[in-house]
Amino acid sequence: MKHARLNREKWINAGITALRSDGPPALRAEPLARRLGTTKGSFYWHFTDVPAFHEALLDYWKTQAFADVVALLEADGNAATRLQDFGAHVLDDTTAPAIRSWAQENKDAADALAQVDAERLTYMATLLLQLGLKNPDFARAAYGALIGMPMLPKSKRHDSANAYTALIDLVLALR
Repeated sequence: MKHARLNREKWINAGITALRSDGPPALRAEPLARRLGTTKGSFYWHFTDVPAFHEALLDYWKTQAFADVVALLEADGNAATRLQDFGAHVLDDTTAPAIRSWAQENKDAADALAQVDAERLTYMATLLLQLGLKNPDFARAAYGALIGMPMLPKSKRHDSANAYTALIDLVLALR
């Protein structure tokens, strides 16, 4: 077996890839080591145990997700355009659905997801408020539709984006 020199970030990225493709059972030392063509010893060099790896993976994802919200907050454009951009951004996050699935059985994943969802929901509510929509239920309904669209049968990124655009256009027309 060829032994590659790995760091924590490579292990975490491999974990994210494994989570997306194979689900939570792939987030163990042995399957990840096989995926990376190395030994479990390398895994345990970087992480004390599997729960520590899970914590690092979730922290990494949360940090990325929070940074993305900050970048969206700093973006130029009117609120309607930024709302559309936000939807495209959420639909492009292919890790979130995997985390969402993992969160059904893992409290730490559920906690991380709840934190990211809260930040994203606050951002969406802020944009809707700028557009004159004061009812926070609009933001919850739109965000819920947005995160659920990729789970629909035969849903593709393009189809979900078009559906989200239609929903936001309708909400804006009702204001």
